[in-house]
Amino acid sequence: MKMHLTSAAAGFLLLAGIGAAAAQDVVIAPEQETVIKEYVHKQPLASVNIPGVELNIGSTLPDTVELHEVPNVKYRYVVVDNRTVIVDPGTRKIVKVLD
Repeated sequence: MKMHLTSAAAGFLLLAGIGAAAAQDVVIAPEQETVIKEYVHKQPLASVNIPGVELNIGSTLPDTVELHEVPNVKYRYVVVDNRTVIVDPGTRKIVKVLD
């Protein structure tokens, strides 16, 4: 019984570590974040409402949401509920929510 409990605990910790690592795969360099913030400030968008989508890192935005380009930056952005959301255009997953 003790062996099964230890194996289960180890498996849980392994899965928790994988989930945490996957959530942190995307790192936006501070310089790139500054470029994004400055561009967003100069190119304001109307805020949209997306029912059923939580603004969390890793959440996926539906195809109906238009993503806007930031020149020379891999990511796209959209303003949802008056918050700027940085999105990976390939996966449509939220990588950062700017305040």
